[in-house]
Amino acid sequence: MGILNVTPDSFSDGGKFAALDYALSHAEQMIRDGVDIIDVGGESTRPGAPLVPVEEELRRVLPVLYALRDCGTPVSLDTCKPTLMKEAVLAGVDMINDVNAFRAPGAIEAVRDSDCALCIMHMLDKPATMQDKPAYDDVVLEVMAFLRERIEALTGAGIDRSRLWVDPGFGFGKTVDHNYALLKAGRRMIDELGVPLLAGVSRKSMIGAVTGKPVEGRLAGSIGGALAAVAHGAGIVRVHDVAETVDALKVWHAAQ
Repeated sequence: MGILNVTPDSFSDGGKFAALDYALSHAEQMIRDGVDIIDVGGESTRPGAPLVPVEEELRRVLPVLYALRDCGTPVSLDTCKPTLMKEAVLAGVDMINDVNAFRAPGAIEAVRDSDCALCIMHMLDKPATMQDKPAYDDVVLEVMAFLRERIEALTGAGIDRSRLWVDPGFGFGKTVDHNYALLKAGRRMIDELGVPLLAGVSRKSMIGAVTGKPVEGRLAGSIGGALAAVAHGAGIVRVHDVAETVDALKVWHAAQ
């Protein structure tokens, strides 16, 4: 999954692809690089990020979604707003990726009657405060309990389990130790929750903590994180650097 942020303030590439022509050019490059799904986001969820009004997020993402609908590559929308979800369904997206786990009033109703995949992510609190001393008694058990409850909420509303993915939410209210405990628990989560796993570690602080590199120097570490996530069962890895990760995974799979 290649990341396409059409935001001015995302932690790694904010502002680079906010204009439609730049966004589409980047999407076309990711397609040439071998991306399997393009994840479009119009609101930064970095620690401390401010909320974006619905109208502004619509203005950012809808032109991109409609421009990509016939690109031949599946498209995902990264949003927590039911209004955006409804519009994305009308635009024909293939997945909705919600950092708020479809908890907003109306979110489940917005996606229930569609056929797109749904990714449920765990986040402690909200982006503005999620990194203020996150604490757990057992991070793996607590994240799995949250994801299990959300799976039950969606399936209880009539959504087929085969549409669901889970994301443990690396960096969303977790310390470095929490993140690596969750990374190592990938197969356990898949086995116990019964749905596939999406992992997004690309360029995050958990990479910088191990490598000592700033955001712009985390390519190699991010590739290592993607390979580790796949080794621990992830079916989708969400990345900034598509070409390099695709090549690394080709070699990794050949070696298996």
